Amino acid sequence: MPALSPSAPSVPPAGMVPPFATASRADGVLNLAGLRAAVPAQAPFPHMVMTGFIGPDVAAAARRDFPDSPHGGLVPAPSRAELERGDLDGFTRLLAALTAPETTQAFAGTFNLDLDPEALMVTVRSRCVPKDGRIHTDSVTKRLTALLYLNEEWTAPGGRLRLLRTADDMDDMLAEVLPVDGTLVVFRRTDNSFHGHKPHDGERRYIMLNWMVDAGTARRETLRHGVTAGLKRLGSAFSGKGDK
Repeated sequence: MPALSPSAPSVPPAGMVPPFATASRADGVLNLAGLRAAVPAQAPFPHMVMTGFIGPDVAAAARRDFPDSPHGGLVPAPSRAELERGDLDGFTRLLAALTAPETTQAFAGTFNLDLDPEALMVTVRSRCVPKDGRIHTDSVTKRLTALLYLNEEWTAPGGRLRLLRTADDMDDMLAEVLPVDGTLVVFRRTDNSFHGHKPHDGERRYIMLNWMVDAGTARRETLRHGVTAGLKRLGSAFSGKGDK
């Protein structure tokens, strides 16, 4: 089956989108022009799949510096304030672009939402475990979810995100997405925004952006993910599976 179903919205190919409009932290890193030009599908929930959201050089640099989490699970990304204070490597340069206010504005315009940059929660994950990927919708505290994949290639049958029509059939899909460099998946949280993937065990890098209902919720959920990640690291250490 092709990586994207025919229902996935089309995006202008590389070289045919207008140049980046303004100089910013996102300039030269993200294809915001392509994002702004995209027209999301609306049924059965608003969604889009875009390839080439970042170029090959940006993706390679981000992969090179991507933090590994042997225990699996989501890890909070550095805050925008932390990124502004520190020296940036390939990974944090990409994070700085993703958390820039103009990036939130681009997503807001494409999905016709009023999104607050302060309500953005960013988490990262480097590995997948077999129990991951069960069909679900996101929590009601999330308004819009975006996933940016950073894997040089993908041949495994599992780990390919599927946007689904129903809650109980993994094969009743709107799109199946190869989680390869620069591929962006975005969907609005609704009661029927079902998604999942078949099991995979191993590396599967992505950055997840969640625009929450408000800034306070984003801070609380970021803290919760940080505590959970710390407990997983502690458990791995006691089991002999931690970093050496």
